[in-house]
Amino acid sequence: MTASSQRKQHAFVIRQLTAREFKRKYTRSYLGVVWSVLNPLLSMAVLSLIFSQLFRRSIEHYPIYYLTGYILWQTFTGATTSAMTALVDNKMLLLKVKFPMELFVLTRAYTALINLAYSLVAYVVMLLVFQISPKWTMLLSPVVFLCLFLFSLGLSYLLSVAYVFFGDVKHLYTVVLTLWMYCSAIFYPVEQIQGFIRAVIETNPLYVYIHCLRKAVMLGTLPTYAEWLQMLLWAFGMLAAGTLLFRKSRNRIMQRI
Repeated sequence: MTASSQRKQHAFVIRQLTAREFKRKYTRSYLGVVWSVLNPLLSMAVLSLIFSQLFRRSIEHYPIYYLTGYILWQTFTGATTSAMTALVDNKMLLLKVKFPMELFVLTRAYTALINLAYSLVAYVVMLLVFQISPKWTMLLSPVVFLCLFLFSLGLSYLLSVAYVFFGDVKHLYTVVLTLWMYCSAIFYPVEQIQGFIRAVIETNPLYVYIHCLRKAVMLGTLPTYAEWLQMLLWAFGMLAAGTLLFRKSRNRIMQRI
């Protein structure tokens, strides 16, 4: 089989697996994929009702501020939590078929990216509602999304390997995500935090992606060179680490499964 035909086969497999993931996710749901649009809006409405008065002096257009962080956070958590169990969930397929097992993890991360695309429909509507003027820096948004996807994919590879050998990783990761969320400044301004905790937040990759997207969309400013460097290093560094560990563990995964 030539490399070209192999790529086409893998692309076909990813499409089929992605379609299966969507059907599984929205089984018994009348609205289906519409929830990908409604969910960020409902979350924005609730959090804005609670915090908009608290932060109205320090954050202009608080609902957009929160929604920008939320859709990136939702994409990240959706990709990593679902991809973590991808190998175990597809045990029978792994034993029967011969295409790369990486595709199962990639498919779930890719599914989260597609959900992001639907969420962006709600996001654009809210930008219009709050009269956020179009800025050329918004064209940089896909770069932020790509970096987030690569970072999520790399971490997904690490988590999927860990889950095969240590099932408790799933519960531990839930606790880690709670702490991670509060360290990502999704619903509060980081300027109100000082000292060591602020340093932790500003080096948090999720905060970097959220902050850069807010700057591009709400302020019309470019990320600094340091922020560009952080985004790229986190994305490609995590992807490289995840891919390396996954490939080294492939044989042990098959034996354990």
